[in-house]
Amino acid sequence: MKKTALALTAAVLACAAHAAKPAKSAADVLKDSPAADWRGLDPDNTLLMDLAAGQVIIELAPRFAPAHAANIRALAHGGYWDGLAIVRVQDNFVTQWGDPDGDDAAKARQLPAGAMPKLPAEFSVPLDRVGKAAGFTKLADVDGWAPRAGHAEGFPVAADPKSGRAWLAHCYGMVGAGRGDTVDSSNGTELYVVIGHAPRGLDLNITVVGRVLKGMELLSALPRGTGAMGFYDKPEQRTGIQRVRLLADVPAAERPALQVLKTDSATWQQLLDARRFRGGWYVHSPGHVDICSAGVPTRPIP
Repeated sequence: MKKTALALTAAVLACAAHAAKPAKSAADVLKDSPAADWRGLDPDNTLLMDLAAGQVIIELAPRFAPAHAANIRALAHGGYWDGLAIVRVQDNFVTQWGDPDGDDAAKARQLPAGAMPKLPAEFSVPLDRVGKAAGFTKLADVDGWAPRAGHAEGFPVAADPKSGRAWLAHCYGMVGAGRGDTVDSSNGTELYVVIGHAPRGLDLNITVVGRVLKGMELLSALPRGTGAMGFYDKPEQRTGIQRVRLLADVPAAERPALQVLKTDSATWQQLLDARRFRGGWYVHSPGHVDICSAGVPTRPIP
């Protein structure tokens, strides 16, 4: 009993000393990061959404939702969303876009060549798919929604070793495929992005297809819909989508010069510590970080 108590006291003191030590700021960590800790955008898995207010960049997650990612690529390549609209903005929840006439078979936009009308649900993947090949880095911090949490390829990942499954977490900025009552009723034509507190209760209930890398302010600051679940009551309330393109279909000279921090890098681990143990203005350091408060940064290509 005495040995256990002494060991626990030593651990608490060690944590207190670590937390009390001023950390290198997140800004300094990123400023000092080597070029090798950053990666470019994958043209075959990046979407560019053009709105009147600016551009939104979305990174797809084919490792976690391969069928949906393939369908979304076909939809973008065929110009499916061009001229459609943002139809729903629910406060502290989601912004959603797609075909306002999608429920009317006579008026609904036809799918372009190569896009499938029906896909299987992709709520999770085998855990062994999210390993060394994906650069999975496990968080030491406790996650209340899953036995294991971490990041892979820049995405927040939760997992359960007992079930052998892994899935993308519903964090701020994550993009999901809207569905109806049946689990296999999503095909990527209707997408949403989380704009509020992470609704982790949606995990394992909806296919998550990617995340917004840039332009969240254009989607999160829109007027809230006044209809049920934040849908707009009138067509004039909607925000029009000028076009959505696959980066691979954009001339190289017009592609955004953006890099993403690698989550299997030393810089990422330093950044997590900077968020756990804060100095400067902070009088209390949390000593904790979770997958949804550990957003992966981007930067212009130097």
